[in-house]
Amino acid sequence: MLTGLSENNVKKPEWLKKTVSLNNSNINQVKDLLTNLKLNTVCQSAKCPNIFECFSKKTATFMLMGNICTRNCAFCGVRSGKPQNIDKFEPKNIAKAVKEMGLSYVVLTSVTRDDLEDGGAKHFAKTVREIKITDPNLKVECLIPDFKGSKENLKILLDVKPDVLNHNLETIKRNYKTIREHASYNKSLDILKNSKDINPEVLTKSGFMLGLGEEIKEILELLHDLESTNCDIVTIGQYLQPSKENYPVQKYYSGEEFEKIKNLASSFNFKAVAAGIFVRSSYEAASTINEINNTQANSKV
Repeated sequence: MLTGLSENNVKKPEWLKKTVSLNNSNINQVKDLLTNLKLNTVCQSAKCPNIFECFSKKTATFMLMGNICTRNCAFCGVRSGKPQNIDKFEPKNIAKAVKEMGLSYVVLTSVTRDDLEDGGAKHFAKTVREIKITDPNLKVECLIPDFKGSKENLKILLDVKPDVLNHNLETIKRNYKTIREHASYNKSLDILKNSKDINPEVLTKSGFMLGLGEEIKEILELLHDLESTNCDIVTIGQYLQPSKENYPVQKYYSGEEFEKIKNLASSFNFKAVAAGIFVRSSYEAASTINEINNTQANSKV
């Protein structure tokens, strides 16, 4: 049986550990490249548990428009406050990094920039264009903020045809009052719906975390709501408290429980579901797309 526990200060289980050899030379190469090009990653800023694994494979999720967010979500490890000026060289520098790292699949995300009229949509679009100039065959996934809920802002990005439009619900609807007080559950659903209206050929993707006090009926409600937007891909991972200042973990789900949740999500009309303790929205993103492409190819045989 799956339950959402409500107690605070839940002890972190011993099995919740991830080890990667720090002697891997790729890790320092990626760090040096990011430093030299003055680039940010969500891997570093959000204290992702997969950072060393991803850097060791010479991959990273680039974070646009600085590393200071205009919002202060209770679950997030990214700093909040007065945002930085946008680096006009960032799109070209990301394209350089993509080429040097030998990436075939690129994930872009950003801090939320409520101070910008377009929420950062134009900067996303410029970056996608620069990457595609480097190699038109590169796949680009954009994990976006809500662009202030504007369909026009969303269209700015979709007009340059990213391969995947990703926007996370992050948590169940009830938690928005405490976990995402400056965001809107319905607005986030509308982003996914509007993406399909504007360009149905672009795959849509969304993710959420477990361990924030959710009940199984609320998880099912969230999955139903995502299905209603014609969302293609869903990712589900364990919430891990980035710091003592962030919202405390309410429950650590076991691998067996994640498997049950994945089976539930797979019963909905999604093209792909990734679920697991260390699953994050951009983690192994290329593998999910390859899985979808292989399934579609086999269905045509």
